[in-house]
Amino acid sequence: MRYGIALLTHFSNFTLIAQNSIISITMVAMVNNTDYQPHLNSSTEANLNGDQHEAANHLSAKGIGYGGQYALWQRWAPPNERSRLCSIALSGMILGAFAVNLVGGIISEALGWPFVFYIFGAIGCVCCLLWFILVYDDPVSHPWISDSEKEYILSSLQQQQVSSEKQSLPIKAMLRSLPLWSMCLCTMTHQWLVNTFMVYTPTYINSVFKVNIRDNGFLSSLPFIVAWAVGIFGGQLADFLLRKNFRLIIVRKIITTLGTVPPAALIVALPYVQSSYVTSIAFLTLSCGISPLCQSGVYINALDIAPRYASLLMGSARGLAHSSAVLVPIVGGFFLNQDPELGWRNFFFLLLAISQFGLIIYLVFGKTEVQEWAKERTITRL
Repeated sequence: MRYGIALLTHFSNFTLIAQNSIISITMVAMVNNTDYQPHLNSSTEANLNGDQHEAANHLSAKGIGYGGQYALWQRWAPPNERSRLCSIALSGMILGAFAVNLVGGIISEALGWPFVFYIFGAIGCVCCLLWFILVYDDPVSHPWISDSEKEYILSSLQQQQVSSEKQSLPIKAMLRSLPLWSMCLCTMTHQWLVNTFMVYTPTYINSVFKVNIRDNGFLSSLPFIVAWAVGIFGGQLADFLLRKNFRLIIVRKIITTLGTVPPAALIVALPYVQSSYVTSIAFLTLSCGISPLCQSGVYINALDIAPRYASLLMGSARGLAHSSAVLVPIVGGFFLNQDPELGWRNFFFLLLAISQFGLIIYLVFGKTEVQEWAKERTITRL
């Protein structure tokens, strides 16, 4: 049942990111000039992700959004399966980007760009209906889970601080927590990389190689199908390393490094190989394809350091991270409006500096031990 919930969360994330990404491919069909594309895309994504985290801790985890799903894994994911379950769920975002880039151009040419919104909106309605029928907040309340699976999950989580007993939120301690800030900063800087892929992959291919919208959709989708497979593989790899007695902190940092350094280096190299069509597409595909390894690293670190507050912290971290959805188009537009060829180069170098800065901070200050402020406090009443 826990893997069924992971699969359904996968398709929920597919819907969320597909609806966020529609504008990046349909904008090419809407107007000839792509200068305005990023601004429309950024506002949509930022608004969707910015306001979910606070509600997830107080309401049912049936809020499909990012904060809600971490509240689910807080109660459904055994520690030794956490990486693979979360990677299965989060990889749905990449599949959504793949689907939009693959078929968005075809639908736009065949039926007109409004039908891209109609079709993916209908998929979202179906997914939402299935979610409310099949997903429950925890194993105890699920009517169809087997007794053996329920007992396995509950016993594996006994050592985790996931009590439902109300405690005041340790805001001051959170604000002073370097592991928490390093996680949030690294998530934000990695999202800068991800949002660059999301917003600028069709634009880069169109501006450099002058490809029509249908072929652009096929080429833009290639990096995301690789990223989808690598994201799921990353969860398996992380849990495999844990079974081989690697320390959890080492696994999280290795996976995060692999998902940050090679993608940034490859994307910086793009302007230097654009004379070769095949090499450019290969570099773009590998760069985008490797980055989802972070799904099994820094992106689920809140489940390690503060499992009882994981939904709040991951929702907050994702909300902060998606400020890059606003900043990336503004900064990208600034560079590209001056000199397209030099602009791409400078824009990519800035991406490299930002992503590596966040990684370094996480490597220095990141932790996996449950923090003192996140532990259940015992109150003695006389």
